[in-house]
Amino acid sequence: MERDDLIEYSLDGHHSEEEGKKIRKKIWKVTLLLTIITAVEVALGAYIKQSNDLWPFVKWTFLVLTVLKAGYIVMIFMHLGDERKWLRNVILIPYALFIIYLIFIALWEALAVNDAWSGL
Repeated sequence: MERDDLIEYSLDGHHSEEEGKKIRKKIWKVTLLLTIITAVEVALGAYIKQSNDLWPFVKWTFLVLTVLKAGYIVMIFMHLGDERKWLRNVILIPYALFIIYLIFIALWEALAVNDAWSGL
């Protein structure tokens, strides 16, 4: 007995083989890029210790790479890259400002805590 409440979405893929190849190429590109960024983050964290003089560089690199990766994921997987430029800006500019605000607050509080501890 065939059920009529199940929908097979794969049968609705009305694209040619050429379009399918472009889609698969884009998926591999996204996967490779995100894998490389993640590998760089893991390698930096694994090989550069907190006692090293390069640690502030590593922290800022983590912040930048994480924000870039998050923006790229939003653009690709949430299809924001396919939208009009003004809509992208309406979504991404407040997001970027919020991230900058969070970084500012974290640094400001870290300095306040550091000053409090050094005063003891």
